[in-house]
Amino acid sequence: MIKAITFDFWDTLVFDDSDEPKRAAQGLGSKAETRLQLLTAEIRQHHPAITPEQVAAAFAYANGRYNHYWKNLRVTPSVAARLSEAYTWMGIDLTPGFHELVRAVEFMEVEISPDFLPGVPETLATLAQSCKLGIISDTIHTPGRGLRQILQRAGLLSYFSHWLFSDEAGAAKPDPAVFEKAAAGLGVAYDELVHVGDRESNDIAGPLAMGMKAILITAAVDRDSKNTKATAVCAQFSDLPTIIQQI
Repeated sequence: MIKAITFDFWDTLVFDDSDEPKRAAQGLGSKAETRLQLLTAEIRQHHPAITPEQVAAAFAYANGRYNHYWKNLRVTPSVAARLSEAYTWMGIDLTPGFHELVRAVEFMEVEISPDFLPGVPETLATLAQSCKLGIISDTIHTPGRGLRQILQRAGLLSYFSHWLFSDEAGAAKPDPAVFEKAAAGLGVAYDELVHVGDRESNDIAGPLAMGMKAILITAAVDRDSKNTKATAVCAQFSDLPTIIQQI
């Protein structure tokens, strides 16, 4: 019997990058462009001899290092740690506005937030009546405290009783430690826990290896669902109560 459900965040609860059209409508650049612009402005204010091209190269290096840690070591360095790699690459100390720069990057998706998938509020309300709900999400730019703010503003945070954001948990999916902490935090056995997410390697293979159930959600994007090993596939978020009941 399923007693608890955990959810990925991006492309599971919200549409990833659905904030980009909102930014464009406000005359703002894309998030990627803005992050580089913020870093470039901060660096060149104190080191005018460093060219924009050098900053861009340092930023690319920092992002590459982040992806190495995330994909190979299953940890997600903080934004501060990631940007520090760029400074190290350029051979300079952190500049006076570094902490303001970090905060601007971390809360970019909080200030202009992504859209939730259709049916999320109603479905979470239904599921919370019979199961404990939790979140297991890797954090890329927005930290766990920022994702909580997005959920709080949408009136959804109270449905969840446990959160595992990779910047706080010290591990990223599909590391077994993440699912161990989720089961312990929710007070359930692995076979009483189902995880819902959009990525086969992180959200399906990881939970299944722990003896959990796993649902591949394709409501935002279909990542090769024809070849999934998931316990079930969910095409619309509002279908989850029925799918979970069948499991």
